[in-house]
Amino acid sequence: MSRSTPAPTASPAAAGARSDGFSELLSGFRDKLDRALAEWIEAKRRAVAVESAGTTEAAAMLELIDGVASLTRHGGKRLRPALVYYTYRACGGRSDAAALPLALATELLHTYLLIHDDIMDHAEVRRGQPAAHVRFREAHRAHGWRGDARDFGASVGILLGDLAHTWAVELFAQALVDAPREAAELNRCFSAMCQEVIGGQYLELLVALRGGTAEQAGAEELLSVLRLKSGRYTAERPIQLGAILAGAPAERRAALTRYGGAVGEAFQLQDDLLGMFGDAETLGKPVGADLTEGKFTFLVYHALAAATPADRQAIEAAFGRPDLSGEEIARVQRILETTGARSRVAEMIDSRLAVAADALAGLDLADSGRTFFRGLLDYLREREQ
Repeated sequence: MSRSTPAPTASPAAAGARSDGFSELLSGFRDKLDRALAEWIEAKRRAVAVESAGTTEAAAMLELIDGVASLTRHGGKRLRPALVYYTYRACGGRSDAAALPLALATELLHTYLLIHDDIMDHAEVRRGQPAAHVRFREAHRAHGWRGDARDFGASVGILLGDLAHTWAVELFAQALVDAPREAAELNRCFSAMCQEVIGGQYLELLVALRGGTAEQAGAEELLSVLRLKSGRYTAERPIQLGAILAGAPAERRAALTRYGGAVGEAFQLQDDLLGMFGDAETLGKPVGADLTEGKFTFLVYHALAAATPADRQAIEAAFGRPDLSGEEIARVQRILETTGARSRVAEMIDSRLAVAADALAGLDLADSGRTFFRGLLDYLREREQ
């Protein structure tokens, strides 16, 4: 279904109720996760203060801890850990003590990837704040230190990401101790999620480096990036983790996996649309950043496939240029509209939401989990408008 044709709902009131229920569940979980995350980081700070009080080592470690904490404090949707938690609940899990370490591990894995992604993408802003490597680059300049400020910022950013990943692994190990029967399967799933998203990132780099033309970057490659970086990482694997932890039967896991893959891909395709046509304040980064960073998305792919020679030249000239003017970005936006690329991506989103809804139909899930999964679909439909 295209963007111009809204998805049918039983009634506006019913749709609003489902969406509100989802929002309440997500907000409540976010508060719970944020408290647990703040306590975890504060415990790390206290341990450093006790073990290495007054030393150079302590000062350095506290700067790194605070560097990671700065990003975690500035929010984020918390969708991945929420999917771990509410899948666990939906499949009969009852213990927050069992679910939260796994949810926290998923969020800190995401933190690590965001920090490293911003370095690779040369992104200046994350969640409306200077990106981690930018903060340390500017600290270098403010102190007048020797050496290259950009190199220092990128190097510290790598270390911050490594620290967040170390914490993710520590929390995941804690989750395994609390779930010995599911440990082997949880380990396979978490390890696969880590490996897949890294492979997807590398493939995305290769696609962009091939020059940004429709002929050089085929739809199959872009689908692989979409599946690895978003479909599996954003929703499919977090859902599997929650289902495994709860001991869900194979048939239920299979349906939830299908739901998760479709939802994760739809979410990323929407992010691509919002990145070109959304609001900068809501995005937390400039509109058109994917274009200036040289990300070859399905929007660019479909536009190039249908563009006139002049429009193709305009897209290729703009691709990967950090100095693009607002007028140049606006021209590319018009091309994405007139070539039908925006509509094509909207159709891709709608087809995936239909797959997710079909996978969810008939599943026997606990009330809070069912509300969350249905509400997420409503949220994504509303987000698309």
